Amino acid sequence: MKNSGISIKAKLISKYLSKDLSQNLHRSTNINVLLNRVKNNQKNEKRKKLYFSFSVSAGLILFAIVIFN
Repeated sequence: MKNSGISIKAKLISKYLSKDLSQNLHRSTNINVLLNRVKNNQKNEKRKKLYFSFSVSAGLILFAIVIFN
């Protein structure tokens, strides 16, 4: 009985030790990729704001034409 308990304990310890080694790997990121992503997001936001403002202004103009004619 003692031998099986020790083997289970050793298996549990080895499982947690192997996970710790895999987490210590360093991941690198390329700053240029991140900067390009930010620039693209800003361009897309400007386009969306521009389209929205054009559609709102066109809607207001059409509403004014319908009401005042």
